[in-house]
Amino acid sequence: MWTVIYIAPTVKIADKIQAKLTQEGFLVQARAINLSKQQFEILVPKTEVAEVQEVLNSILHS
Repeated sequence: MWTVIYIAPTVKIADKIQAKLTQEGFLVQARAINLSKQQFEILVPKTEVAEVQEVLNSILHS
């Protein structure tokens, strides 16, 4: 089961987050949720949410 961990406001930010989480060894999906506003959901397996949140926080604050 996939869980949304973040909604990125642009494709550039979504790609950056997806790439960094993948580099850390996580399974990651990104999908458009609103093409007119270009918002993208970042999803990870439910079992990895806690670990991904720590890495995501460091990505967002860098």
